[in-house]
Amino acid sequence: MPALILGAALLASLFLVQAKPAPGLQARQSITALTSAQISAFTPYTWYASAGYCSASETLNWSCGTNCEANSNFEPVASGGDGDSTQYWFVGYDPNLDTVVVSHQGTDPEDILPLITDGDAVLTNLDSSLFPGVSSDIEVHQGFADAQSSTASDVLSAVQKTMSQYSTSNIAVVGHSLGAQYYHSRQSQSTHLSSLGAAIALLDAVYLPLHIPDATYRFVGYGLPRVGNQAFANYVDALSTSVTHINNKEDPIPILPGMFLGFVHPSGEVHIEDSGEWASCPGQDNPSTQCIVGDVPSIVDGDESDHDGPYNGITMGC
Repeated sequence: MPALILGAALLASLFLVQAKPAPGLQARQSITALTSAQISAFTPYTWYASAGYCSASETLNWSCGTNCEANSNFEPVASGGDGDSTQYWFVGYDPNLDTVVVSHQGTDPEDILPLITDGDAVLTNLDSSLFPGVSSDIEVHQGFADAQSSTASDVLSAVQKTMSQYSTSNIAVVGHSLGAQYYHSRQSQSTHLSSLGAAIALLDAVYLPLHIPDATYRFVGYGLPRVGNQAFANYVDALSTSVTHINNKEDPIPILPGMFLGFVHPSGEVHIEDSGEWASCPGQDNPSTQCIVGDVPSIVDGDESDHDGPYNGITMGC
């Protein structure tokens, strides 16, 4: 059996089991529909997440076509990454929102299988030098943690520079997708990091307040996978940061890695239903069929084509 088919069969078998919500999560508030004004308010952040796929030279010059034209007043400050061993990222200032924007590159959904079969979906503690004072009970995906650490200091410096240059204390962190892509080198059989997105942006939204405490934070992620364990989800929920992770229809990425592996989403889910309604889903991994856990109970129920959008008419990519 070809390796890809075998990997797909293995992946399907892993996710056929319906994960049950963690204890204490059964009590839910009412699921509500977002208004058209609330949906439209996400549009600038959606374009910034899409621009994360563009090269560092394009975002530094803010010459990335439609993605850049949509937020034409944006003032870029720093960009980095090569789109291969290090993800693209950029930092700058949006005068309309009066906020620093941090964006990370996303991942091709076709790279899900290598992510799972390479065995990196394991939980580990956060680096205490990057996340000082964070409890050892908090664990996150090993690959996501490694990827976030590779650009953490550069992103922090760029955010501090932008805050000083534009006299703002508002920070928005955005991203789309898995946040980590892996491939095997046939020569070395070693695993390498490639692109990042919503998962790394969420870790940045935890990392930055530890180093810049006197700021107001917002996280907007698209197609966010589960990043950490129950303690991590609880920690994110306890932050003053505004957290929203938007899932499109039957996108399978947000149900990965499985809850049976110990991974849990923080609160803040917004699920775009087939009808086009945007449903606000209270709590962590809300099991309602109006939310991603109930709508996509296993990977075989998902539709990979939903991953890139559209999110209110915007399809991710550069």
